[in-house]
Amino acid sequence: MSKGNRIKHTFRLPPDLSRQLADYAGRKRVSQASVVEAAVASFLSPDGSERMEAAFSRRLDRISRQLDKLDYHVEVGNEAVALFVRFWLGVTPSMPDEATAAAKAAATQRFERFVEALARRVETGQRISNFVDERA
Repeated sequence: MSKGNRIKHTFRLPPDLSRQLADYAGRKRVSQASVVEAAVASFLSPDGSERMEAAFSRRLDRISRQLDKLDYHVEVGNEAVALFVRFWLGVTPSMPDEATAAAKAAATQRFERFVEALARRVETGQRISNFVDERA
């Protein structure tokens, strides 16, 4: 962009956009005019839309990969829970009515310990998915 001959333009910006322009120029330590000049040049450049499309395409590809990974982990989690429930139902005998209250109390304690262990794993970053990823 030539610094020689320049034509003066006068235009108005909405207050919010004007504040954003001033803040950006201040952070970058450049003039507001140079920010506007660069923005207009980028907007009007013939390859600007192609660059923007390429950037969007890269972003969409990254999001797609992240969703695929998330889908995989949800599927593994669902399968693990289903397998556990099937196993548990197959090996856990029914109990007589007189033992139900004691079993409920024991189950409550065991569940609380389970939740505490789960919280510790999440806080420390230990994930079963790390183990699964290593095997995949």
